[in-house]
Amino acid sequence: MRILEHRALRGPNYYSRYKAIFMRLDIEDLEDRPSDKIPGIADALEAILPTIHDHRCSVGEPGGFLQRVRNGTYAGHMVEHVAIELQNLVGFSVGYGKTVDSYDPGIYNVIYRYRDEATGLAAGEAAVDIVRTLYDGGHVDLAPIIEHLKEVRDANALGPSTGAIVDAAKARNIPYYNLTEGTSYTQLGHGVKQRRFQATVTDGSGIIGHSIADDKNWTKQILEDAGIAVPQGYTCYSWDEVKEAAEWIGWPVVTKPLAGNHGSGVTTDIGTMEDLKSGYKAALSRVRDNSGAVIVESYVSGEDHRMLVIDGKLVAAARRRPAHVTGDGKSTIQHLIDKANEDPRRGVGHENLLTQINVDEQTHRMLEQASLTLDSVPPEGEIVFLKSTANISTGGTATDLTDEVHPEIKFAMERIARLVGLDIIGIDLLAETLTRPLDQQSAGVVEVNAGPGFRMHMSPTHGTPRPVGEHVVDMLFPDVTDNGRVPITAITGTNGKTTTTRLTSHILRQSGLSVGMGCTGTVEIDNHVILRGDYSGPAAAQAVLREPTVEHAVLEVARGGIMRRGLGFDECDVGALLNIASDHLGERDIHTLDELARCKTVVVDAVKKEGGYCVLNADDPLVMEHGTYWARGEIIYFTMDPDNPALRDHLSEIGMVVTVSHGRIVLMRGKVTVDVVDVNDVPIAFEGHAPFNVQNAMAATAIALAHGLEMDDIRAGLLTFHPTPAQMPGRTNYFEADGVKCLIDYGHNVPALKALEPLVNGLGQQRKIGVSTAPGNRRDEDLAALGAQLAGMCDILYVYETDARGRAEGETAKLIQEGAEGAGANCTVHVIMSEQEAVSRAIGDAKLGDFLLLLVDDIAGTTERLKGRSFPVQADLAQE
Repeated sequence: MRILEHRALRGPNYYSRYKAIFMRLDIEDLEDRPSDKIPGIADALEAILPTIHDHRCSVGEPGGFLQRVRNGTYAGHMVEHVAIELQNLVGFSVGYGKTVDSYDPGIYNVIYRYRDEATGLAAGEAAVDIVRTLYDGGHVDLAPIIEHLKEVRDANALGPSTGAIVDAAKARNIPYYNLTEGTSYTQLGHGVKQRRFQATVTDGSGIIGHSIADDKNWTKQILEDAGIAVPQGYTCYSWDEVKEAAEWIGWPVVTKPLAGNHGSGVTTDIGTMEDLKSGYKAALSRVRDNSGAVIVESYVSGEDHRMLVIDGKLVAAARRRPAHVTGDGKSTIQHLIDKANEDPRRGVGHENLLTQINVDEQTHRMLEQASLTLDSVPPEGEIVFLKSTANISTGGTATDLTDEVHPEIKFAMERIARLVGLDIIGIDLLAETLTRPLDQQSAGVVEVNAGPGFRMHMSPTHGTPRPVGEHVVDMLFPDVTDNGRVPITAITGTNGKTTTTRLTSHILRQSGLSVGMGCTGTVEIDNHVILRGDYSGPAAAQAVLREPTVEHAVLEVARGGIMRRGLGFDECDVGALLNIASDHLGERDIHTLDELARCKTVVVDAVKKEGGYCVLNADDPLVMEHGTYWARGEIIYFTMDPDNPALRDHLSEIGMVVTVSHGRIVLMRGKVTVDVVDVNDVPIAFEGHAPFNVQNAMAATAIALAHGLEMDDIRAGLLTFHPTPAQMPGRTNYFEADGVKCLIDYGHNVPALKALEPLVNGLGQQRKIGVSTAPGNRRDEDLAALGAQLAGMCDILYVYETDARGRAEGETAKLIQEGAEGAGANCTVHVIMSEQEAVSRAIGDAKLGDFLLLLVDDIAGTTERLKGRSFPVQADLAQE
């Protein structure tokens, strides 16, 4: 078997409303060997993956998939189920999958859900190897496969703190995005409503507060001045200063780096000069700058507590104990450490709830102080401490004590957060107990932490887990009804997408909104171009929704993006389906209009059920058949026929219809009709000569109505949107110069040209000179039909070629030429391979009274060539 394509579909897509992995799989020789021809393969599969018995498949009951294997299914279907189960075995709950054959024998499209993209892709690759091995009668060792998938999972997993915040956001339907690969820098929400954070530092965390927390001396000064109990201490820059400070303070003391975190370099309860030197070296090795600054301070007796304050409120408190083991009277300390590390909750670094206990110099020092070694056998019940600090990151444990915190201590901790100036702060408090005020016991604040870890509070070793991630999300989004989303409009169809997208964006801007738009040509933020290229896919959604000023997103959605990656969002507020016509057939297993219709309806299927709207073209039979079936939310139809019989029931149920009546675009709802604008006053309608743009204007009107815009704002937008390169680059751009009319457009398929034909006939006077091409990935018959359509619209046609897409040079142009010459029309056809030369020839041929139809890719270059062009005057054009 060979994987031909393998990628993640990152949003609603052709195969699923949810994220899924797409695998195009060539099963090669296995096409002739369904599973029922391989003795024992179902038993072998169940033996290595016993839990696959739970897969119901189409049978609808446990064991259903294995029943399918025994009765005969294909290798691709087996790969699908194995990929799903492998993900389940490493902790990702997934169940959806489907395998469909393609138009090519032996090649299947395998689809299956994923939670983590990298793990999903790796599971698919492993599944192919497993199924191939089973077909070959080989042995499958599952353990190393699962181990590898776990490594992939852990390498790509969010850290515990980041994951807690993201999970809390998902519970409130707030979208999230990882902004920088390999980091925890994360965005919650869209556009102007977004909030960003990294680990547990938010975009609202004060930089001064962060600096204070990073400087232990500065922290101590601020707290001491405020009357908060802190250990007496000094900042030292040499060994001599360290010795002097320790002797002045008096034993025992603590050494730690001035700037450090996670308890690294901290040594506590130092009682001898030898231990002081070791502690100094440990602190010096962890200083994060070049200052060499080490703090020596008095040792405060009492247990180590971490107090977590979020948004000014104490939300969790935990007693931390350093890494330790408890003797059983039989095992050595080393054996007890090894046994403790077998706890599945312990991992490396921050990958799990607890951290592995590593034996280091500090461990040996702690044991030596207790007159022990790793080979000692402590009595049953005796606790042996292995670290001097109680950090979870060095193997410590935590017990939740949130419900035991005295009100005075709670007030003090919340006051510290205000004094330091951090919205999320971890406070390290040494105290005998949390049940009495600090001034009634030996206690002191030894450190504050910006970006504190949440592990000990989310999953304490003992006690009640605390939903600290929820507190962060509630701080970032205090309105519980706010899901951080800005309205999204998604527009698709075969033709008219770009014009409708640009017009909709213009109307929304006219109403005072900051709009982010992605379409064929550009990504624009509030009318400023930030990216150029074809942005009619998920990359545009990503760019727009991450922009901090965007209040509304308007996105053109093309077939290619849907098939390659799915939508770039999980749901939209308004989805518009303009039309469905033959284009791009034969690509990515889309061979029929029904298949193309299913692709296009992904947009209306992604509309949110509550409060969402679908805008559908009632004049298009395929839109009515497929769009109406898949549409979610409320439907608004648009039609050129105010008496459209298909809409009677819709109107009787007080549904909305935008149509043309007596030369005006109107809104009909039930028996009420409201004027919107006179068609002749809409610039892109060309006084009614461009019916396709009248449809685009109606679609944009319906979209604006769905978003609740006032009629005056809609009308103003329609009246101020012009077919110029500035507002509609490459879409029915109209020029006149020296008696020659010129229309520049991007039309590149037969439906688009048929839509243009009334406008061309209305504007054209004498000869019509055309320049056109098409991408080479169209079918032969589509290219020939394009040529025939052009021949019926032009007297002279220049065919060029810019995008062969797998065809031999000149093949595309030749097919268009043959189609034009075989149409029986009175059209002279020239093939000029260069677009620039073809445009120049057409301009050079044009004379007074001629009409230029320039269907080009280089809109800007063509527009520049037309500027300032003088066309010759010819009195008798009939002689041409």
